[in-house]
Amino acid sequence: MRRSKRYVEWPATTATKQMDFYRSRSKEVTDMLSRIADSMYWMARYLERAGETARLMEINLLYLVEAEEDMGEEDKWRPILEITAALPQYVELYGDDAITTQRVLQFVCGGRTNTNSIRTCLRLFRENARVARDRISKEMWEAVNDIWMTYNERLRGSITLEKASNLFVELRNQVARFNGLLAATMMRGEAYAFCQLGGCVERADMIARILDVKYHIILPDIHLVGSALDYYQWAALLKSLSGFEAFRRTNQSGFEPKAVVDFAVFEHDFPRSLAFSVDRAGAALANIGLEGKEKTAAAFAALQTLLASSNGETVFTSGLHEFLEQVLGLLAGFHCALAEEFFQ
Repeated sequence: MRRSKRYVEWPATTATKQMDFYRSRSKEVTDMLSRIADSMYWMARYLERAGETARLMEINLLYLVEAEEDMGEEDKWRPILEITAALPQYVELYGDDAITTQRVLQFVCGGRTNTNSIRTCLRLFRENARVARDRISKEMWEAVNDIWMTYNERLRGSITLEKASNLFVELRNQVARFNGLLAATMMRGEAYAFCQLGGCVERADMIARILDVKYHIILPDIHLVGSALDYYQWAALLKSLSGFEAFRRTNQSGFEPKAVVDFAVFEHDFPRSLAFSVDRAGAALANIGLEGKEKTAAAFAALQTLLASSNGETVFTSGLHEFLEQVLGLLAGFHCALAEEFFQ
């Protein structure tokens, strides 16, 4: 039989060599798919982190205008550095530990030594998108470059309050546009599922951090619980989650801490709640498949069980901070299991 010129011969004739060749090719394919999965997952995480940080900064700028006059700049900005886990790097960079508006704006927006600055997140978002370039649509890749170049261009010169405010609004809109392109143009499959998974894990992590910092750090005096300042801060927290209007429509009791936590953690219909993020992550895992991935399955089941067995009442009885620490620990454990079983 005459063979096509495209026919590829096995490199050897013995069964052993053929099997070695097959295994080496199989490993190459597996490594390639792992890199793609890893890149899609992190592409989504870094974009989500950049967008959520911009959203936090935007709300905090409004807070600067309306906050109590006797609050210092440090009181207003330290929570942002705590939420983004950037305080140690900030102290290392500036040394004197003085937290000022100008420094924080520069450090969070464009700090090159800040591993969680918006600029760093967008750079890593682009690098991961480049690795998975053949899995995303042309429109998505163009949006990736547009987001990165526009933001980088805007960082030129000093960052004033007005400039920062415009910068955050613009980035928030660009992130929304990218997510729209992702939903509208990307093929459904494992790459898409890993992208969904990364976004959900990052969002859940950020929600837990925001709640924890609000509960323990933002309010300067325990006697201010229930005060106008406390009321304003819970409302600001909901705004940072884009949940202010949705909360008002579904709750008539005002900004009671338990009601806000119940909404931000356990409301399955609110897209920026912990419960919704975990539900979506579960759907993504179902598309990927967990056969033979016992660690990942167990880590995710533990997270689901904790949320299913808790509610606003039990969380405040046992301690909100303790509950959120559990959530963050389980999210970290799930990420580690995922990385070990899918990305290595």
